Parts: sequence; C-alpha cells; structure tokens
Amino acid sequence: MEKHHAFTEKVRISIPALVGMNRYSSLIPLSPGQILARQSGNYQSPFKGRGMEFDESRLYQPGDDIRNIDWRVTARTGKTHTKLFREERERPVFIWVDLRAPMFFATRGRFKSVMASYMAGLLAWSANHHGDRIGGVIFSEQTHNELKPHRGKIGVLRFINKLVEHPAWENPYVGQDDKQALGRELIRLRRVTRPGSLIFLISDFRYMSESDENQIIRLSKHSDVILIYVYDKLEESLPASGQYRISNGENDMSIDTYDKQYTSRYQDRHQLHVDRLARLSRMGNIYLIPSSTVDNPLSVLQSRMVPASKL
Repeated sequence: MEKHHAFTEKVRISIPALVGMNRYSSLIPLSPGQILARQSGNYQSPFKGRGMEFDESRLYQPGDDIRNIDWRVTARTGKTHTKLFREERERPVFIWVDLRAPMFFATRGRFKSVMASYMAGLLAWSANHHGDRIGGVIFSEQTHNELKPHRGKIGVLRFINKLVEHPAWENPYVGQDDKQALGRELIRLRRVTRPGSLIFLISDFRYMSESDENQIIRLSKHSDVILIYVYDKLEESLPASGQYRISNGENDMSIDTYDKQYTSRYQDRHQLHVDRLARLSRMGNIYLIPSSTVDNPLSVLQSRMVPASKL
C-alpha cells in the first residue's frame, strides 16, 4: 500500500486535503459483512442493517407481526391489514464530530480535532463509495451544524465544507467552560437520526456524563453506533520525571512529574475514562475504536474495528 503522505496537516484542516481522501474510499470496510468478519470471541454486535421504508399493506396473515398492523387501513376496510416494508437502497450514515476546546490539543502528531476531521473525511468518502447517504452533526461549545443525509459527492462535499469552515478553527476556546455541549449535541443527533442508520461518534468524550451515556445507549437500540475515541499520548501517561510547561497559546500550566502520587492518579484517571468507554460499548453492543494523535487515520479505520472486550 502506498505511503499515506496525505495526512500531513497538524493544527487545522483544508478542503483540498479532505477532498483528496476520496482516493481511499474503497479501502475502509463499512458494510455489515466486512465489519462482522472482524469479530471474535463471545462479543456479539450484529449490524442492524439498513433502514426499512413502507411499501404497501395487505390482508393480515397468520404469523404476521402484530406490531406491523396497519390500523388506518384496518379501520377503513373493516378487515385486518398488515404493513409490508422494503429495505432502503441507501443507508443513512451520520458522522458526529467533536470540535470542542479539548480537541484542539496534542503534544505530538496532530491536534485531536485534526485527527477527528481526517477520520470524518475518510468515513464520508467511504460511505459515498458504498452508496450510502451522508449526514451528521459538527459541533463546538458555541456552534453546531446539522446536516440531513444527502447522497453522492454533493453530500460529501457539503459535509467537508461545513467541517472546514466551522468557527471553532478560528477560535477554539470560546465557551470552553461549557461542560454541557456533549449532551446537547447527542440529543440533537437523536432528533435527526432514524432507525437503521450507521452512526460514528468521533470525540475524546471529555466531560461525558451518565446522562450522555444513556443517550448513546438509546441511539444504539435502533441504529449501529461506532465510537472513535481520539486521545493524545500525554493524556494516557505523563513523561519522565521532570518539570514541564504546557500552553494553548493563551494560558500556561506546569506539570511536575517528580511527584509519583500525582502521576499515578493522573494515569488512573485516564484508565477510568477508557474503562468507562469500554463498559458503555459492551452495554450497547457498540464498537469502540481508539486512536491516538500519532496514528495513521486510514490504518486505524482499516484495522481497529474491534470489540470492546478486546481492549
């Protein structure tokens, strides 16, 4: 496979870079059969498939699901009718991208926000390649964009433009004290999705509450959900003993890694966060894909469709 020199942007993204990802559209598994083939062990998470749309009504027959009774036709004709459905030709694929302030951080590789955007671009092109419709939610603490599913390259380019032009790239720290944004945007996502969708949640999941977890579980009951957890190596563990200064360009803070109790607590907090995501994934039969800021986004999407039980 060719070297992936295209993923070179570090602190922000551009339209040419995301458009150029179209060349990888056939390399990422999005169909249920391909992803299911990567499962192992006792973990079960069958894709719920594409959405179903109403086709016609016919007279009720023994064995029909009573939940599909067409009550309007039954009342009009006086005879029990049942609804028939057909599989939608195009599955809605929703890509939910977190551009909150904590995502504009990295100590190596690229910003988490850039990694998330690379993932989103690759997934959008792959969905187009598989004949699916592209929609999503792109959000920060102050601004969000909702995109209803749209087919073809027009849908992908619309998504890319909203992603690149989002105001967070100009000033990512506006409203950074707002800890409720994640929950609001999950509620918005639930309002625009429909059963049978494929949903990618791309975030570091910072400030995720129990209520937010419940929103994700509710999404997973009727749609296929994949969590892509983006993190920086510094969030996983602190560097060797020493004193370090970190800055976001506006504020500075120092870290003393000579303090072993502090470094131990720090690592424990990160592990608790990872364990929480893994538990959430098991509860909702959800795929969890971890990705650090130094990973190759294409390689991650190709090779890490793994169940939470394997983390």
